[in-house]
Amino acid sequence: MIRLSRMADYGVVVMTHMAWRRHENQTAHQVAAGTGLPEATAGKLLKVFARSGILTSHRGAHGGYELTRTPEDISVAEIVEAVEGPIALTLCVDEHPGHCGVEALCPMRGGWNRINAALREAFEGLSLAAMAFPAPPEFAGPGGRPAVGL
Repeated sequence: MIRLSRMADYGVVVMTHMAWRRHENQTAHQVAAGTGLPEATAGKLLKVFARSGILTSHRGAHGGYELTRTPEDISVAEIVEAVEGPIALTLCVDEHPGHCGVEALCPMRGGWNRINAALREAFEGLSLAAMAFPAPPEFAGPGGRPAVGL
C-alpha cells in the first residue's frame, strides 16, 4: 500500500482548515480546536507552512497565520512537499541522485522517474480549494449515489 505520512495527512487537514477561514488570522490553538489535532502538532505544521511561504505569520496580540495566496493557487503538491520533501515513490528521482547504491546499474531508473513524475503531476493538479470545497455531484440520486440513465 502506498500512503502519505501521518504528518503530510495532518498538513492537508490544517491547510483545509486555513482555507475555510482564509480571511481570518488563525492561531495554533484555534487550528487545533478546529481540526482536533494536538496544539503542538498544529503549531509545528503552521511553522513549516510559514517557512515554505504557503502561510504568513503575524506576531502580537492579534497575531496568527493566514494564507499567502487563494486556495485555488495552492497545490496539494506544495502542501505535501513542505512537510515531506519531494513527492516520489522511490528515492531514485532526478533531483536527488546518489541516494541508491545501485542507481548507475539500475534498469528501472527511467521507468520510476516516469511514475514519480506522473504522481507529482497528479498532486500538482489538485488545489487546496478542491480539497476544502469539493464540488457536489451534478446528478445525485437517492442516498447521494449517481443517478442512473441521466
